[in-house]
Amino acid sequence: MALRRTLFALLCLLLTLAGCTRRETPVDAGIRTQTLLIGNGAEPQDLDPQIVTVLTDQNIMMALFEGLTALDEQTTRPVPAAAERWETSADGLTWTFHLRAGLKWSDGEPLTAGDFVAAWQRALDPRLAAENAWYLYAVKNAEAFNTGKLAEPAALGFAAPDEHTIVLTLEHPVPYLPALVSLPAWFPVNPRVIAKFGAQSRRDTAWTRAGNHVGNGPFRLVEWSPNARIVVEKNPHHREAAQTKLQQVVFFPVENPDVEERNYRAGQLHVTFNLPVDKISGWRSAGQQNASAQLRLDPILQTFFLRFNTRQSPLDNPAVRRALSLAIDRDILARTVLQGSRQPAHSLTPPGTGGYVSRTRVHTDLATARQLLVDAGYPGGHGLPVFEIQTRNDALNPRLAEALQAMWQRELGIRTTIAPTEQKIWIQNQKTLSYAVTLAAWTADFPDPVTFLGLFTADSAYNWTGWTNVEFDALLARAAVTLDPVQRYELFQQAEKLLLESAPVSPVHFGAQTYLLHPAVKGWVPAPLGFRRYQYLALQTE
Repeated sequence: MALRRTLFALLCLLLTLAGCTRRETPVDAGIRTQTLLIGNGAEPQDLDPQIVTVLTDQNIMMALFEGLTALDEQTTRPVPAAAERWETSADGLTWTFHLRAGLKWSDGEPLTAGDFVAAWQRALDPRLAAENAWYLYAVKNAEAFNTGKLAEPAALGFAAPDEHTIVLTLEHPVPYLPALVSLPAWFPVNPRVIAKFGAQSRRDTAWTRAGNHVGNGPFRLVEWSPNARIVVEKNPHHREAAQTKLQQVVFFPVENPDVEERNYRAGQLHVTFNLPVDKISGWRSAGQQNASAQLRLDPILQTFFLRFNTRQSPLDNPAVRRALSLAIDRDILARTVLQGSRQPAHSLTPPGTGGYVSRTRVHTDLATARQLLVDAGYPGGHGLPVFEIQTRNDALNPRLAEALQAMWQRELGIRTTIAPTEQKIWIQNQKTLSYAVTLAAWTADFPDPVTFLGLFTADSAYNWTGWTNVEFDALLARAAVTLDPVQRYELFQQAEKLLLESAPVSPVHFGAQTYLLHPAVKGWVPAPLGFRRYQYLALQTE
């Protein structure tokens, strides 16, 4: 009996201690195992770098692949990646990249210069219809091949004279080429794997699934559970594997920022993709330890803007579009809806875009806006149909749409409806011009104004407005062959003026990464382009 009482007392003590012990959260476990848990905003469209188009997909690509170069997070300058060095000819038309010795794919197979060339030929294959193929158009005959005017891939300006050397011959000088080749459209894909799964000219094949996926990045794919998580683990064959601290990165496609913020509070995430603006003040004033330090408001080279469907009446009238643009009070939107987290955008190109600052500014001008409607035959908005404003179904954009709706109704007598839409449908509707007005965004791929202004040429894969302008296209074409940086930027000034006055788009606010970051995440620095090299991060308690 005494023994039973002793055992019973010991059992009670153990149960009491277990009840008092704090259960290990996923964040705590991640710190222990070097597993970074990161919110990523949306389910990926694909894990094929030559197909993906949005930032949330590209975030994952940065873990699974790397190009000839990479962009330094803080400076946005190109740095060596798969290529250890490069040089260009005096006329800027020939670039030679020298690959590092011993590069391998994530399956251990050697990675050669010919693999890069084969991948670029695939990216330009017109049957694949890759939206980002235009990033390769600087290469000789690339546009002609991609548009079906040239059928022979051997005519492309790609050459691999040996396994470690790549030579690019360009159509015209591209001073930012080392930054350009860092983008996912330029990433290599393994030609043997592509052939095995019949993916040379087809999308949505099984090569992008876990177990089949092969990349050359610092991590490799081990799980893709749709709408749940994407898990990547350290790639032992990567050139920097010995220095890489993280063992895994888990991306969670949580579209609702409120849910994501609750997950962070519950110890399920080290980093959120976004923080609802109405939560900012709470985190600024929160009493818990390090709360304000976990709040990050990092400006990025990004512009949120309105797209107008210029093929739909009455938005085919520039006067109507300009009236809508001039009736927006961007400063009020930034102070109220955005809670001071982002700056109002009075131009399309954000400040800090390679030193370029737009001279043309769009300001609130209600008198001119009302007169433009009179000139267009719609005084006080009479006769105008009800417009639908499409937005991405997140916590912020529907609120911006509501504010725009109120401004246009109050100042111009224009009535609108709002249609929040999930990301995939929102993108598809823009591509097919299945909208009247939509809130959109663009994040710079590299720090140069062409990454914004180039969206709206007639042949751009992202000119989802229906707008074309011969003079605008001519200015961009001249800038493409202008070596003098002052003259080149002057051509961009003229092009941006023309774009803002014709108003197929209207800038609303510049971007910022508004998110939460756990103190244990080390090596995470502000990144104006949003890209991040996960191999330089670590998890460590103070």
